[in-house]
Amino acid sequence: MKKNIILFLITTTLGYAQGGLFGKDPIINLENFDKQKIHWGYYLGFNSLDYKFDYLSPTKDIESETTIGFNVGLVGNLRLMEYIDLRFEPGLNITQRNLIYPNIEDPVDRLREVKSTYIHFPLLLKFSSKRTGNIRPYLLGGVSASLNLSSNSKAPDDNFNDRFRVKKWTNNYEIGFGIDLYLEYFKFSPSIRGVFSMNDELIRDNTPDSPWTGNIQEMKTRGIFINFTFH
Repeated sequence: MKKNIILFLITTTLGYAQGGLFGKDPIINLENFDKQKIHWGYYLGFNSLDYKFDYLSPTKDIESETTIGFNVGLVGNLRLMEYIDLRFEPGLNITQRNLIYPNIEDPVDRLREVKSTYIHFPLLLKFSSKRTGNIRPYLLGGVSASLNLSSNSKAPDDNFNDRFRVKKWTNNYEIGFGIDLYLEYFKFSPSIRGVFSMNDELIRDNTPDSPWTGNIQEMKTRGIFINFTFH
């Protein structure tokens, strides 16, 4: 599914490029759009998140099965100089990760469905290339904080009561790339971004030797965001 979405993003971009919009002598759309000091937009997209585990002692890896989640949010863009912008992209990310514990025999206890609803606060630098016709590739990089509304961080129950707990706040770094496509009435920007947590997110069970959390040294989010931004 993840590969299909990336393939769709690439073919959509190539479809624009092969049309008259980006031909040899294209009509230049929104010629002065990027000269604005501040402009706004919104995005819709998809995510695929999983967890990276480090262990205290060698064991069978916990399997982290990903699903396709949904992103929606706003974009505030501040022009710093000709090729560099500062972007704030607050949004809502909904996702689910299924954790499978190979050392647990009971099929009910072996699976933990970790549903997450994040309020996401990225602060990013955008490095754009020189515009060619109606196309302008760019790179993105920066940091973000995520508030997990489904963390169960204050719940007294743990995995022995079928409740998986994680920390409410996560700090991340992000890096990605995209393409600005200047259409007649608006700018369309598909992008792909990697998101990587910088802190351990796991809240351990109340029992130190818990089969779900006892051997985990660190558990960190990693994943991919695919966004379609409209300005």
